This record gives sequence, structure tokens and C-alpha cells, in this order.
Amino acid sequence: MPSKKNDVDQQLIRDLAGILNDTNLTEIEIESDDFRVRVSRQAAAPAQSFAFPASMAAAPAQQVAPAQAAAVPAADTSKNAVPSPMVGTAYRSPAPGSDPFIQVGQSVREGQTLLIIEAMKTMNQIPSPRAGTVSAIMVEDGQPVEYGEPLVIID
Repeated sequence: MPSKKNDVDQQLIRDLAGILNDTNLTEIEIESDDFRVRVSRQAAAPAQSFAFPASMAAAPAQQVAPAQAAAVPAADTSKNAVPSPMVGTAYRSPAPGSDPFIQVGQSVREGQTLLIIEAMKTMNQIPSPRAGTVSAIMVEDGQPVEYGEPLVIID
């Protein structure tokens, strides 16, 4: 880390830019004491911010295409989608080997758990924002998800 605020550690910036490329992130930020560095790049899609602590080792993100995304029209996706409230790993059932929380075609009530997102070793239940019928599940079990990514379509 630089000794003065005006000194810039160019190797640190190069390393952070390399992490952006390796993980397909659009932004990365580290902070230590009174020193903070943010590196970002412009993406074709709207940028989504993601920052992780400097102590966390960066691992390449696994890209998994949603299995049912092509079957759902784009207009329905934006209107009826339940977006991910965080970055993490989505799980469709409460425990490995158990039945999933929801199935396509199932009726759900407001507040019912749709799936779980693990973030920073914490399991976060994602509740249904409204009552309706599940018309599509946009994520696979164990799939990494980004903030704002559609998880479930409820009509």
C-alpha cells in the first residue's frame, strides 16, 4: 500500500483489473484504513456494483446460463420477475437432497420462501413479493447470481 495518499500503487491497480477480467465483474473495490481503491469498467449491460473485502480471495466466477430463460418473453421477465436482492449462490431447496421450495406451475402466496441465496456464508431466504403462479424458475440449484438478476417469474 502507498505510504502517502497521493502515491498510487500501479501494480495493485493492475492486479485488480486482472481480477475484473478473470471474474467478469464490472467493478471491484478494496479498502484498508484510510486507503481505498475502486477499479471499474464499462460493460454492455447496466453495471452492477460488487465489492468484496481485501481479505477475501478472488476466485473466477462460474457462468451458468438459466435453463428456462429462452422460453420466457423479455416483457414478462421484467414485469413479473423476482430480482435477486444480493450477490451470492442460489439454492432451490432447504437442504441437499430435499424437495425444492417451489416448482413451475405452483401457486405461491406473498411471503412464501421461493429459494435461498447464500452470501458471505449466510443463508438468506428469498420471500415471494406477491401471490401468484410460478411460470418460470430462472436459476439452477447452486448457480451464482448477481444483484438484480431475475430469479423466478410469478404471474
